Amino acid sequence: MRSAKRCQTHVVRAATADEEEIDIQEDAMTRMDKSLESTRDSFATVRTGRATPSMLDRIQVDYYGAPTPLKQLANLSAPEASMLVIQPYDKTSIPSIEKAIMSSDLGLTPGNDGNLIRINVPQLTADRRKEMAKLVSKLGEDGKVAIRNIRRDCIKAIDKKKGDISEDEQKALEEAVQELTDDYVKQIDAMVKSKQTELTTV
Repeated sequence: MRSAKRCQTHVVRAATADEEEIDIQEDAMTRMDKSLESTRDSFATVRTGRATPSMLDRIQVDYYGAPTPLKQLANLSAPEASMLVIQPYDKTSIPSIEKAIMSSDLGLTPGNDGNLIRINVPQLTADRRKEMAKLVSKLGEDGKVAIRNIRRDCIKAIDKKKGDISEDEQKALEEAVQELTDDYVKQIDAMVKSKQTELTTV
């Protein structure tokens, strides 16, 4: 991952500190990566009007009494910009899959021919696009709050080491964590801009 490679430079830069200090940065990098991926996954489920298999990522199907992710039960594809095609591995699961889609918040209506499930994805109205753009902004803000909370935790951990490390090492470590934070926040901002552009151009 690109961000992980960048973060490695921070670890090297603070190599004058002991292993515990390096662990603080590695922990920050790992947690920020997870927050970034979580935000990206949230964006993928936001409907833009263009059919994408990721729209169905949150669908859970009652399969033999157990809630199962749809993508584990079928091959998902988008052969056209306005259509999703679901090819179940087990044809007997078709009714359950259709029920799960109909009861979701996607507002989509599936239909099947006994082998495949097809879903027409209608274009979003102008008002709906604005609503989705606001949702994307909120998801982005949530992601940035998570990143900043990680930064706060790291700064607290560094403060606890006063006396164990020099002031210069402490300052270098704080600056490295801040640089990590800034980098991840910029990545989320870029993701928000890209998703909002997708919403307005589809």
